[in-house]
Amino acid sequence: MGGSTTLQGRLWGGAAHTWAELREPIAAPLWQAMLDAAGVGPGTRLLDAGCGAGGASLLAAQRGALVNGLDASDALLAIARVRVPDGDFRVGDLEIVPYAGSTFDVVLAADVLPYTARPAVVLRELARVSRRGAYVVVAIGAMPDPTQQAITLVLRELLPGGCGGLEPFALAEPGVLEALVAGAGLRVLGTDEVCCPWEYADPETAWQAYASTGPLQAAMRLLGQAPVRAAVLRALVPHATAEGTVRLVTHFRYIVATPHRKEEHGKGAEEM
Repeated sequence: MGGSTTLQGRLWGGAAHTWAELREPIAAPLWQAMLDAAGVGPGTRLLDAGCGAGGASLLAAQRGALVNGLDASDALLAIARVRVPDGDFRVGDLEIVPYAGSTFDVVLAADVLPYTARPAVVLRELARVSRRGAYVVVAIGAMPDPTQQAITLVLRELLPGGCGGLEPFALAEPGVLEALVAGAGLRVLGTDEVCCPWEYADPETAWQAYASTGPLQAAMRLLGQAPVRAAVLRALVPHATAEGTVRLVTHFRYIVATPHRKEEHGKGAEEM
């Protein structure tokens, strides 16, 4: 794995169980929509690319799919293996997917591209390991989440050299993802959006959820916990309810695509 992948694995695994319990489940409606769009069912050979703690993998396994997961974080994969004991979960780099060409019926990439160094290379790899007629379903944040925007603005002022990986919506600009998908040898079949509402019991629980993400783990390494926690809690104020909970809504957009190559092949990333 490359250095950036190793670092991402450490960051996203820094609070693995908190991520799995408090932050990852927000995307459950997205996962269901992606699995529905790809027609995942009994016997589907599926790759969950950037599988994290295996939330989407578990839903796929419950549909009877043959699940494979790839992620940079050992800590998150340990949770995925418990959730899906029959799955094949591997530590690896999405720029060099460790499977032969034309292996999978369905490939999912749920909100992972914004956190990769070279998303175009990742998409080419996902296309490579997809068989002819397969579905590649890629999701990103559909619009800048107000809470994330507020956190980003504050941290941009605090962090030396800007936010780096704290800009998760760069791919959400009109046409950007579609162009990357087409450049990877994939033909877009359709696109849709999913609304994912979530409610935390209190601001402290919401802070813990945000703190488990890779970008905020990176920020805390540089700044310490106190200023990052203060920035997040300020950003959460507009979302507090009269009952003391924190109500958030995240919007995702996903693209369903299929390889349009004329021949099957098994070239690796280094040959692309």
